[in-house]
Amino acid sequence: MIHKTAIVDASTTIAADVTIGAYSVIGANVSIGAGTVIGSHVSIKGTTTIGENNHIYQFASVGEDPQDKKYAGELSYLEIGDNNIIREFTTIHRGTIQDKNITLIGNDNLLMAYTHVAHDCVIANDVILANAASLGGHVRIGSSVILGGFSIVHQFCQVGDYSFSAMGSAIAKDVPPYVMVGGRPTQPHGINIVGLERKGFSKGSILEIKRAYKLLYKSGLKLTEAVDQLEVKARDISELQRMVTFLKGSNRSILR
Repeated sequence: MIHKTAIVDASTTIAADVTIGAYSVIGANVSIGAGTVIGSHVSIKGTTTIGENNHIYQFASVGEDPQDKKYAGELSYLEIGDNNIIREFTTIHRGTIQDKNITLIGNDNLLMAYTHVAHDCVIANDVILANAASLGGHVRIGSSVILGGFSIVHQFCQVGDYSFSAMGSAIAKDVPPYVMVGGRPTQPHGINIVGLERKGFSKGSILEIKRAYKLLYKSGLKLTEAVDQLEVKARDISELQRMVTFLKGSNRSILR
């Protein structure tokens, strides 16, 4: 199931049913799990582990050296989970020793055409990066996040679970869970109600998240004061604990 024109390094570990298309180049120390399909003209290199049932489309570049002037050829890693779709011209780079030396992509993610995942990024599960969305180095993307087309995320930012960015957003600070952002300059615009409904959140839970958003953004409280009040509410409302944990762990402050 490997096309005769593909070039595959002898050190590569490939499950028996993997498909590799024409003119693809698979470098040393790559591991590819069962059921994965590699299209034509794909480049995979570095110490890269790809799980099961992924589909990587033509002209993607996976596991390339970090775009970081501090990178000096050190051994670094990329790990991709299961059931991911990586579309045309996507670029994904390995980690650096300045962070944890690994770029991580979870399961069930869709990276549309021309998306970019820089060194040391962490993408959780069930994430959609629409066409040409780009992540700077060291970015953290939570589960069930959608980044609209041409969205960009500044290095070291975090984007919380179930959040949403509109097309063309420029995210330079952290985005809390459940929050919808957009515009230039990018600002919060309520909670991601449609996304929460699609993920099965109850009406009661969505109402509590709305109230938390109003406390965080509409009450006039300082951020620390709002977090203190949210922490009290989160003792009885599990959905709010995710928001409190995120806010207390934010290093760049939040879009507000």
